[in-house]
Amino acid sequence: MGNASSSHKVSAQDRAILDMKNQRDKLHQYQKRVTLVTDRETEIARECLARGDRSKALLALRRKKFQESLLAKTDAQLETLEQLTSNVEFALVQKDVLYGLRQGTAVLKQIHAEMGGIEHVEKLMGESEDAQIYQREISEMLAGNMSNQDEDEVEDELENLEEQVQGVKQSDTFSYPTAPDTTLEAKLGSDARRKIRAKERAKGQAHGQAMEPMLV
Repeated sequence: MGNASSSHKVSAQDRAILDMKNQRDKLHQYQKRVTLVTDRETEIARECLARGDRSKALLALRRKKFQESLLAKTDAQLETLEQLTSNVEFALVQKDVLYGLRQGTAVLKQIHAEMGGIEHVEKLMGESEDAQIYQREISEMLAGNMSNQDEDEVEDELENLEEQVQGVKQSDTFSYPTAPDTTLEAKLGSDARRKIRAKERAKGQAHGQAMEPMLV
């Protein structure tokens, strides 16, 4: 009897595999729900650009990028953990797997909080005091959670949307041919433009720190 019961005992490896399956299932559920939110954020960015509000358009795209990055990172982490768990010498990587699962749980909670419903997304283009407070909170949260590469990809998407919106406007009304854009950034390639943006972001951060009251 003792041997039979021990053979059915759930091992740490079995529990880790089950936890990962649960996280994977939950992630797939979130991916479907977040897609509805990010699609609306893209539309909000387009609407803001159409009315000339570039800053709100940028905020909507930055939030969308952050949400997509959370999902992608969680998916990649789960794939890594699944590979570790399949290791014959599971005992050697058990601590790493358990730590990764705890991180995954925390990130899934963050993703769930980020979804927030369409009503929260609509605040990104609102003009009320409540909407403006929400926009500042989102902007401050994103400032410390997005890489330069993420920011560059957002700027590229914003530029593409601007071109689309301008194209629609020009097709709706007759206009004389516009003169070619001779600004420095227009002449540069994408890599050079990204370097310029990175410098501008660094200057903005340095200026913000300089404006903070100095401690005596």
